[in-house]
Amino acid sequence: VQLQASGGGLVQAGGSLRLSCKASGIIFSIVAMGWYRQAPGKQRELVATFTSDGTTDYADSVKGRFTISRDNAKTTATLQMNSPKPEDTGVYYCNAAIKRTIWGRDDYWGQGTLVTVSS
Repeated sequence: VQLQASGGGLVQAGGSLRLSCKASGIIFSIVAMGWYRQAPGKQRELVATFTSDGTTDYADSVKGRFTISRDNAKTTATLQMNSPKPEDTGVYYCNAAIKRTIWGRDDYWGQGTLVTVSS
């Protein structure tokens, strides 16, 4: 299984940016998928996730500004970042909990994509 992330870059505060993450490989089902981020000198933290039943969860700091969604095939997670703030700067990582067979599940991480929000 591979997670391919794209869409990072430089954005001005108050602008918008979209991150996408596509899962590929042998996949029986995707239990959950989402985005985490790590700012310099800080621990990795949850940004937004969704589960297979469509339930979403957001960090308090991004509620009302960021929206996570998935495509109809349910293999791509998109993070729409509206009105980003300089404190949203960091490396964003895609994460997915995937069942490759009917038994068990494994966690996968995509390569990080850098998001820089300028003031």
